[in-house]
Amino acid sequence: MKILYLTKYTRMAGSSRMRSYQYFPYLEKAGMKVTVKPFFDDAYLKDFYSGKKNISIVFKSYLRRILILFAVFKYDKVVIEKEIFPFLPAFAEWMLKIFGIRYIVDYDDAIFHNYDQSSNPIIKKLLGNKIAKVMRFSGTVVAGNEYLAEYASKSGVGKIEIIPTVIDLDRYPIKENSDSEKFVIGWIGTKTTFEKHLLPCKEWIRELQKQDPNIHFNIVGITDDMDLGRNVQYIQWTENTEVSNILKMDVGIMPLQDSEWEKGKCAYKLIQYAACGIPGVASDVGMNKEVCIDSKTGFIATNKEEWIGKLISLKNNSQKRSQMGQNARKLVEEKFCIQVTAQRWIKLLNL
Repeated sequence: MKILYLTKYTRMAGSSRMRSYQYFPYLEKAGMKVTVKPFFDDAYLKDFYSGKKNISIVFKSYLRRILILFAVFKYDKVVIEKEIFPFLPAFAEWMLKIFGIRYIVDYDDAIFHNYDQSSNPIIKKLLGNKIAKVMRFSGTVVAGNEYLAEYASKSGVGKIEIIPTVIDLDRYPIKENSDSEKFVIGWIGTKTTFEKHLLPCKEWIRELQKQDPNIHFNIVGITDDMDLGRNVQYIQWTENTEVSNILKMDVGIMPLQDSEWEKGKCAYKLIQYAACGIPGVASDVGMNKEVCIDSKTGFIATNKEEWIGKLISLKNNSQKRSQMGQNARKLVEEKFCIQVTAQRWIKLLNL
């Protein structure tokens, strides 16, 4: 069986790497031949991560995708990440349907809100219902969580599969207990997510360090000093070092702003922490509660006082922290690892 993956990015981007690329060895082992054609290349991502915009690269991306579409008939199955052409109507997806190609489309966030909640009235009017159409034209919608699946259902989709964003257990060893007085609270992410979700927590992050000088923060993915306090270490992210950096944490945090967009998030940070046997503390938003089960695999915090209180309680109770970490790891082994979900993808592609 020949499968064409139309990903949005190369494996340099976490969303494409976790939703698509990490599955390819499993699919190939099952006898499938995978061809992947990302929309944006590494050059675009390097510019994007550094805050640059290169119009020529974007133009080439659209042209490259147009040429690829002429070859879709060579494949037995087509899997699309999110959409074929960002910020264009769903004409390409409609054409695939007309020609009898019942593609699979995969979502790990609420991309539809880029359009239906756009501040640009033209985008909102012309593309507000685009993703609903992309979903309807497909043969199957794969959603990372219930919020995305509910949107697909309301869009009139006939077949919906919920497959969460997962990790590979083989890459995530369990953290060993430490007797160190130093207590490390960790966070991992990009500059964009840092500015939106962690930077607003600056007040209580600094206050925690004042209350207890043994509390430290490791911020993975940010290299500039963001003035979060003297006990904060900023660490460059790489794919090869992300797990070793998580293993240095005692607790992982995932604060989120409460908005419609965040309801589409797949709690990937929490899954990474949990895979290492590290409990999490998270906002009461979206899928967070499915991974950070309050008082079992971590704590849910709704305000500044709860963030401070829950983190201090975990610092002061190593036994509770260890038990929550064990529970968290078990949850990942049961629901949030590729060792479980790869078989679901293989079955889906074989239908």
